[in-house]
Amino acid sequence: MKPKEASLVPQRRGRFVFAVLLFFLSGFAALVYQVLWVRQLGLLFGNTAEASALTIAIFFAGLSTGGWFWGARAPYGDEALRWFGLIEIGVSVTALGHFALLGLYHAAYPLVYGAFGHVPLLDLGAKIAIAALVLFPPAFLMGGTLPLMGGHLIQSIDRLGRTGPILYAVNTAGSACGAVAAGFFLPTLLGFQLAYLLAVGIDLSVGLVAVLVATLAVRRSAASRPPSGEAAGAKHGPKIPRPGGMEPAPTEPAPIESALGASPAPSAPGAREAGIPSAPSIPRPVVWLIAFASGFATLGIEVIWTRLFSQVLQNSVYTYAIVLTSFLLALAAGAVPAHALSRLRRVSPRQVVPALLAVAAAVTAISPWLFFERTGGLAYLGGAHDWSGYVLTVFGVAAVVMFLPAVILGTILPYLMRALEQRGEAPARMVGRLVAVDTLGAILGSLTAGFVILPLVGAVRGLLLLSGVYLLALTVFVISGRGRVRALIPAAAIGAFVVFVSADPLQQLGRDIGGGAGGRVVEMREGSAANVAVVDVGDGLAIRVNTYYTLGSSRALQSERNQTVIPMLLHPEPDSVFFLGMGTGITAGASLSFPVTDVTVCEIIEDVIDLAVEHFDPYVNGLFGDPRVTIYAEDGRTCLSRSPARYDVVISDLFTPWKAGTGNLYTLDHYRTAARRLNDGGIFVQWIPLYQVSQEEFGIIARTMMEAFPEVTLWRGDLFPSRSIVALVGRNEPRPLDPAVIQENARVVFERQARSSAPEFFDAQLLRFYAGNITESGLFDDYPINTDTYPLVEYLAPRTHRAVRAGEACFMTGFERQVLYRDLRRALPPARDPYLARLTEAQLGYVTAGFNYTYYN
Repeated sequence: MKPKEASLVPQRRGRFVFAVLLFFLSGFAALVYQVLWVRQLGLLFGNTAEASALTIAIFFAGLSTGGWFWGARAPYGDEALRWFGLIEIGVSVTALGHFALLGLYHAAYPLVYGAFGHVPLLDLGAKIAIAALVLFPPAFLMGGTLPLMGGHLIQSIDRLGRTGPILYAVNTAGSACGAVAAGFFLPTLLGFQLAYLLAVGIDLSVGLVAVLVATLAVRRSAASRPPSGEAAGAKHGPKIPRPGGMEPAPTEPAPIESALGASPAPSAPGAREAGIPSAPSIPRPVVWLIAFASGFATLGIEVIWTRLFSQVLQNSVYTYAIVLTSFLLALAAGAVPAHALSRLRRVSPRQVVPALLAVAAAVTAISPWLFFERTGGLAYLGGAHDWSGYVLTVFGVAAVVMFLPAVILGTILPYLMRALEQRGEAPARMVGRLVAVDTLGAILGSLTAGFVILPLVGAVRGLLLLSGVYLLALTVFVISGRGRVRALIPAAAIGAFVVFVSADPLQQLGRDIGGGAGGRVVEMREGSAANVAVVDVGDGLAIRVNTYYTLGSSRALQSERNQTVIPMLLHPEPDSVFFLGMGTGITAGASLSFPVTDVTVCEIIEDVIDLAVEHFDPYVNGLFGDPRVTIYAEDGRTCLSRSPARYDVVISDLFTPWKAGTGNLYTLDHYRTAARRLNDGGIFVQWIPLYQVSQEEFGIIARTMMEAFPEVTLWRGDLFPSRSIVALVGRNEPRPLDPAVIQENARVVFERQARSSAPEFFDAQLLRFYAGNITESGLFDDYPINTDTYPLVEYLAPRTHRAVRAGEACFMTGFERQVLYRDLRRALPPARDPYLARLTEAQLGYVTAGFNYTYYN
């Protein structure tokens, strides 16, 4: 190396590291956007599988289109860096449109729904339109970042296979860090809105710095050139043409090999290294087919792995962040062997690609057995570990089951860059098209896995089918080549696939999913949203979601019916009722004992509705055949917010606060929507499982409801000594409890049921369930408020759940529950409670009797 060239090595290395750092930050911001977009549009459209799939599909469509478009037009050298910066600035600007567009949707959609009613196609069209307006422009620009950075750092097509995987790894690693930040830290530290603006700020800063550095580099290069024209005695050499018709940048930075001290690269993008034999060519359509198949299978496998992990994990927002991060880190790690293989210049892609496809098919096929073995037969992971121990346990299982296989899957795409090293092609164009085709496959793969494979064949056989995608790609690859054995390999691949799919152990694995929490599985469905099972628990039937999450049971009939009977006895004329959540339907069915005219039920999982209709009809008081009842398979929060309809009673079912997607049902934003949906004198009821919340979560929920409703009272749902439930009952107009209303409602119910019990004594039974006045007690005035922007409950509850399992905290059961009742009574005795002002002394005694029964039982 010449002395002058040696002195440039540190400078070149620094420029390369600087560009890679910018690209890392770009990937970081992109995943912060994606995580927040999925959540925000979930709040808007409903946290259904369909809404999540729509969001991801439009985002990926933008990436794919952008990769193809910008790759075909990308310059190279410093000009490519300047374009990269401009695109990053464009991402930050278009991302800000999120606020205006979502605000417009919030305001306009209820008006459209009120005018046209529930029209599925109109509803879907509105969602697609707003999602496309919010997601597609920034995603389209993001799709150009990889080909443009490739145009900046890859000056020779021969170096595509070596430098391209490094860029892919850096950007994907940045995405993994963004997933961790958005999933663990940013929402609680900054709130979602400031976290989103942080991502905007990162993109804007990256863009401005890139533009500034590229501009300065161009100016320095221009200043160092000899004067032009005849006076200088020489002319510049001919310009190197750039595909797409644009002029190249005045200078090009050295490629990575030069930056690290190796021999410099040729300057022309179509040049080939001297002395390196040309690899046997792979037909371009075959490369695109393999990229498409790789994207299809990889994202499909990620969807199914996520479903499998949901059977054994806590299923909180943190759990999904762990799974997503593990997967992204694996894909980033897959670029390392891809880079190493690309440096083996004597090894042809025709030798490496079929080997990678065969190994990918094998690791995908064995992953169901590996998962079953590492989880101890679908046992609930975490045990008695505290929060940090639980996170490490999940990462450990994910490392074995998902990370190592995903590294193999993640090697294929970056290695295909080596197969595209063909004379006369621009590196940026090849990278753009490769990523575009792979991303298109990813869109179709995620949708097919979620809405076709899981419902039709389930998770276990679904993974085997996706392993067949790699085998199919291997078959096409081999047939496209030459040689005597090309017909034997496809036959062997197809034979292996048939053996995998027909293997007997698959049937046992499929049966085990859904019954892991005990009981005999009566019927199970692996749907697009979740695994739902009806389980015989010995003395009744229960519905379980994802193995361990129970929605209700016929063995707790009276307790489930109380969730409707107690609040409806408090309302003078409960004609219209809205149920947010259905489960078995027992709770909603209890409303039909009253003279209601309209009952609306929203259940987010359609399979839950179908299984409840098939197995729980004897317990639901005619719910599924009554013409007064309308049941929607939609997110309950969305159902309540989209329509201008008003109700006398709105009942929000029991929701485990730590479960992903339920935290937004405890926010101020949701409670204010519910308050607007009440008729005059209406009541909103939030049921809470005391055996799933600590004092901290309960206080936050109570304080949040106090902010939305002028009056909030607490009622017991049962008198059980353990696993108690309570209701926070909110009203827009404070008014004392009227015992005459209770007696009149009881009389009507008894007449409709031809019962002989005296309704005048029913107020005594009901008053035993009264626990206290939340608003007037002042006990919860200092707790923080839970909002969509600062989702405290959603992020605090999972940690509490693990602390309880580790013995470091406790839920509000036993002594903790009694402390709540005692403190409410001490802060505001029944005799001074304005809500009980109309009760006689004898009736106040019933309230005291209920307190004594639960306190000393």
